[in-house]
Amino acid sequence: MKISESDLIINPDGSIYHLNLLPEDVAETVITVGDPDRVAEVSKYFDSITLKKGKREFITHTGYIGKKRLTVISTGIGTDNIDIVLNELDALVNIDFQSRTVKNKLTSLNIIRIGTSGAVQSDLPMGTIMASSYGLGMDALMSYYRYELSQEEKRIMVDVADHFNKIEGIKPYLTAAGSSLLDGVGKGLPTGITATAPGFYAPQGRLVRAENAVPGFINLINTFRSGELRITNLEMETAGIYALAKALGHQALSINAILASRVNFEFSKNPNEIVDRAIKLVLERIC
Repeated sequence: MKISESDLIINPDGSIYHLNLLPEDVAETVITVGDPDRVAEVSKYFDSITLKKGKREFITHTGYIGKKRLTVISTGIGTDNIDIVLNELDALVNIDFQSRTVKNKLTSLNIIRIGTSGAVQSDLPMGTIMASSYGLGMDALMSYYRYELSQEEKRIMVDVADHFNKIEGIKPYLTAAGSSLLDGVGKGLPTGITATAPGFYAPQGRLVRAENAVPGFINLINTFRSGELRITNLEMETAGIYALAKALGHQALSINAILASRVNFEFSKNPNEIVDRAIKLVLERIC
């Protein structure tokens, strides 16, 4: 089936609409970061950088460490941006732009998020580098997509539905990390369920001036249990990456630099050092 010009927008130079990338610009291992400035903090460890492109908040560097080709791209904040980035990365590798048809042979990308996060458990100290075993979305992104749950995901979702049933208007979704990436890049790291919120303030239980409609939100999420699983941290992209990656046939893993303790009301004094440790760890394990 030919994909219409309004469904898949290609720029006059042949690049994808938002990311401004050509199909040959993307490596099969992709690191995502939220902050556009963090792209250079990752690529400075490359042996060579063969491409630098940017449009809006989407900055991309592609290069090599040894013989390993890598792409690092900034997504900006939130799962609305993840919707753009994941769909356009998939289009770049799995759609023939000339015929506007899906390729016969599909490519499965390895997508690794290096992001910052706040811990919601008191025994997860600031400075921890952890891997998300599951992403739990509290946003609406996956209400717009059809996707299949594994039996384990269905089992956990029964507990999620029971625990969060008092929050009106929210339909959570849950997806596991890509198993090969979790066993490789995430090997030996602390793990847990990462909750993904649709905002930074009230949607993450923060109270500044506007009244919070879900009082005690942090206590609600840190008391969740499904067997031995618990929610460990809170951020704004992981669940969207996991769910869309699975729907599109890619592997995904979120590596979280814990910069804040939401239960102890603390924020790190050296956030850049913690993020840099996470970057080095991921690159060492990829390469």
